[in-house]
Formats: sequence, C-alpha cells, structure tokens
Amino acid sequence: MYEKITPPSVGSRITFEDGKPIVPDDPIIPFIRGDGTGVDIWPATQTVLDAAIAKAYGEKRQVHWFKIYAGDEACEQYGTFQYLPEDTLKAIADYGIAIKGPLTTPVGGGIRSLNVALRQINDLYACVRPCRYYMGTPSPHKTPEKLDIIVYRENTEDIYLGIEWREGTEIAQKVIKYLNEELIPATPEHGTKQIRFDSGIGIKPISKTGSQRLIRRAIENALRLSPEKQQVTLVHKGNIMKYTEGAFRDWGYELVKTDFRSECIIERESWILSNKEKNPDISIEDNARMIDPGYDALTPEKQQEICQEVETVLKEIWDSHGDGKWNEKVMVNDRIADSIFQQIQTRPNEYSILATMNLNGDYLSDAAAAIVGGLGMGPGANIGDRCAIFEATHGTAPKHAGLDRINPGSVILSGVMMLEFMGWQEAADLIKKGLGAAIANREVTYDLARLMEPKVEPPLKCSEFAKAIISHF
Repeated sequence: MYEKITPPSVGSRITFEDGKPIVPDDPIIPFIRGDGTGVDIWPATQTVLDAAIAKAYGEKRQVHWFKIYAGDEACEQYGTFQYLPEDTLKAIADYGIAIKGPLTTPVGGGIRSLNVALRQINDLYACVRPCRYYMGTPSPHKTPEKLDIIVYRENTEDIYLGIEWREGTEIAQKVIKYLNEELIPATPEHGTKQIRFDSGIGIKPISKTGSQRLIRRAIENALRLSPEKQQVTLVHKGNIMKYTEGAFRDWGYELVKTDFRSECIIERESWILSNKEKNPDISIEDNARMIDPGYDALTPEKQQEICQEVETVLKEIWDSHGDGKWNEKVMVNDRIADSIFQQIQTRPNEYSILATMNLNGDYLSDAAAAIVGGLGMGPGANIGDRCAIFEATHGTAPKHAGLDRINPGSVILSGVMMLEFMGWQEAADLIKKGLGAAIANREVTYDLARLMEPKVEPPLKCSEFAKAIISHF
C-alpha cells in the first residue's frame, strides 16, 4: 500500500462520521517528527502522551504510533524536493488523525508551504488555537491569567485562497482597466473610486459555505464548555469590507437562527429581551431606542427597520428565550477586528471563543499566544470533516536541533488537543495538570528559565522537562 513506510502490525483505524471521529481503544496514529528541533521535541512529546494514556487507562487504551515523513526528513527518504510524499498524504487520509512537529518552508523548489499544503489537500478548514495561561510562565502581560480563549481561524479561504497579479503585468493592467471602466462605474456605492495602474491586484474570496462550517465548529465547541465560557465572538472588519468580512458576521448570525436557535442567543437579541424583562410594558419604539442609541437621529425608514427587528425577536423567541432563559444559552456576538486586538489585552476575561477569517485569525492567535507566554506554549490543530492534524505552532529552530534543550510544550499541548478531540479527556487532563505543576515548580527549559525572576539555573533539558511533567501526574 505504501512505498517506503510500514504501518504498525497491530491497532485500528480512526474513522469519521458526520465530521466527528470514531476512536477505537487501540488507534494507529501517524506522526511526523518535524525538522530541526523535531528530533528533540517529538520523543519528549511521545513519552508524555504514552505515560498519560497508561496512567489514565492502564492497558485498556494504547496508541500505536506510525512514523511518516514530511519536510527535510522526507527528502532524505524519498529524494530531492520530495517534501510531502504521496505515502504521507495517503497515511493521513487512511488513519484520520495525525500529529506533527515543526516543518521547514522549502527553499529553491517544491511546495511553497508544507503546512498550508497539508491543510488545503485535506480540507482542514478549522485552525484551532487555544491560548491559556499556566501559572508561573513568564509573560509580558500584567495579568495573563485572565486570558483563556480558543481561536477558530478559517483555514482555506481569504488570503489562503488569494489570487494575485503582479504590478505592471499584462493581466494586472487588464484587470485594473476592466474594474475602472466597467465594474466600478456600474456599482454606485463605489462612487468615483479608481485603482492606480501601478497597483498589484489581489482577490480574497470569503464564502458562505466556508464561513458557516467554521462557525459551526466554534459553536459546537462552546456548547461543551462550562456555562460561564459559553460565548462565541465573530471577528471581522465588516465596517469597511461589507460583502466579505461583513458577510462572515451575517452568515454566522444566520447559522445561529437556522441551526442553533434553541441553544444560542445573539447579543443584540439579548438586549431586546432584557429590556422587556426589566420593563414588561416597554413599547416597541422605546425598546428600539435603547438598543440603538442613535435611533432618534435616523431616517424614518431606518427607525421602522429597527422597530421591526424588535417585534420579530419578541414574537419569535420570547417564549423560548425570554424571562432570563437566554442567560443559559451560548452567547454569539461580534467585534471589529482592530478592536478585539485591544480588548483581549484590556478585557481578556470577557472572551471565550473567537471565530475569524484567515488573516485576522493569523494575527490574533499569535498575539494571544504572546500574552500567555509565546508560541513555545501555543498548541494548534487543523480540523476537517474527514481528518485532523495536530501541530506545533512555532518554527524549526535548527540551531538548537539535537541539543536536547528546546521547549516541547507546543507539541505536548497539541497532543493534549488531540486527546481531547479523541474523547480521551482523562489523559489530557493529566498532562495539563503535570505541565502546569512543573512550570509552577520552576522546572522549565531554558527559554522560560531565562525569563523567570529569579532566573532558573540550571534549566531542564527537553527530555527532563517531559519527565518533570510526568512526575506531577
């Protein structure tokens, strides 16, 4: 079945049904060691994962690891520029769940980005990045413990599906001419806008299908959280880009109303219900005035539109969501992208799950990771309806490779996400407990040790950090 790899002789496949994994007690899970420091951090990660599973389940459950190749290590096995061999793609498709260390971006030939290729080939549309603080981790933020969010970033559209034409090329000139002379004048809302002829041109598609399947996963995650964390925030720049970024928000709210009506409440709906709860005799017009402070300055047509919104909400969901029942629902709201960057720092405890398009989520997940200790402590997952890949979020750091000194936390915590995705929560909880206790006890690798006050001397090796985590199970 494969050219140069052989799966374990024992173990079973993970399958998917309706986008959810069906996990046996003896799954075969492919792993990609990773380039650079992958030689150090993967063995440490595997040690921790195996120990947690054994501690939680004894002999009832066990992972059978299946080594596959990507990146520089794949080129050693399969030949020059064979960064992502067919064997690897087939194994991931065959066995459903995989985990990987960091991969080098190829130089001089081959695939533009291995990580992007793996996501697009397998339609892994949800990039999931939890950002949670472990007490004692050095952070530039005064109160990093207040941030506990999960970023759901769309993985297949926006700039990842972006189409570009370079400035000065014949096609770019044709596109600009067509826009300036045909499409812009035919669209009154664009006024007299004109694109300069020395511009590069890019198109960023955002689809209803791509947006709603991502937001669906975010809401489903929120439903599994404790009541105080059941909130999904749609992040967008819809005040400027109304038919892409703004549509992302609108499609999210539409999904709530069509598929999650009994489980969710939209923030603006909660204001309408709350106003009536506080004053049962409030008029439709006064309720509209309270949810839109600029109501009296609006045109009569706009005022009527808001009044109609109030009437519709009260008619459709007062019985099911009114009288405070909405407080027990998942809250879905939205925030402008630039505002949320500020608010995760100034009001971090107000947010739980952020659902974003590709580019906004790229910035936001790294910014959030910086608050809680950096990418060395940032896990990641790429999830689709047929498979999932869990991965380190940092680079390969080749100068540290083979020195047994790098922090394996990102891949270990990605393994925690994998265990949670599999439904093996007991093992996942053991690792989170062990890792948190190790850091609180100042048993850390050099990257954290040098930032602690007082500085930790000597820091633990990568392999020693794994043992410290296990010792705190």
